Amino acid sequence: MQPPLSQSFSKTRSSDFLHVLLRDARYTSRANQYLDDSMQLAGKVAIVTGAARGLGRAYCEAMAREGAAIVAADIMNCEETVASVIAAGGNAIAIHLDVADAQSCEAMAIQTIEAFGRIDVLINNAALYAGLKGARFEHLDEAQWDRVMQVNIKGTWLTSRAVVADMRAGGGGSIINISSLAAMFGLPYGLDYVASKSAVIGMTRGMARELGADQIRVNAVAPSAVMTEGTQEFFGEKFDKAKAVIADNQLIPRNLETEDLTGTIMYLASDASRFVTGQTHMVDGGSWFL
Repeated sequence: MQPPLSQSFSKTRSSDFLHVLLRDARYTSRANQYLDDSMQLAGKVAIVTGAARGLGRAYCEAMAREGAAIVAADIMNCEETVASVIAAGGNAIAIHLDVADAQSCEAMAIQTIEAFGRIDVLINNAALYAGLKGARFEHLDEAQWDRVMQVNIKGTWLTSRAVVADMRAGGGGSIINISSLAAMFGLPYGLDYVASKSAVIGMTRGMARELGADQIRVNAVAPSAVMTEGTQEFFGEKFDKAKAVIADNQLIPRNLETEDLTGTIMYLASDASRFVTGQTHMVDGGSWFL
């Protein structure tokens, strides 16, 4: 006996509906896999020093959007940075870090491995900049000079030294050192900062030669003055005039914003730059040609 037409139709509709659900589930799975694969930093773990505010925070947020697990490290509190990353769906932890202290740097690496199991990217962003008192070189404060060298140069060395063994064990990685246009231009009345950021470029080249065989890339990024709280503090009451002068001397006549830098950082942190090392990347609107 044949089932009623309505029952047969109902079974057909149920079968079709189940087919659609399965098809959509397979499509969604493939789409999610595509999205995961298309994220430049999916599966990577990135440490950012000086991550409490400004550029450091912007780097954390940008890399998290591309799939990286973030370690926000700073001598200042990074909870706002971490909260911002997590609110956007990312994964991040905060670590208290004094880059000028070897034990603090080693602890940072250990805590990162405990939390995420690997270290793929280190951005050496922490530096003394805001609050520095400018003067002719013969009148610079000696204690300030020593502190700038301790943080900007020694700090870059200590943090890199702390992570390199774990990068090597993981098959490679990317170290990104933040230098400055000041090093190329020779910023007057700030020789302590200029000397420190020039040293960062030299360190980048030397480290690249030493670490290339380990598949660890080392590059520097040298931006012009970025419109952050730190830059405003550095120039003080001369901030507006400095902004105009900087923009007027660039081929692209506007001021550098944090979003203008994150693309270069993403490139250097990702596998897209896997054959690029020892280079200084100018992000300065065409102020300086290498």
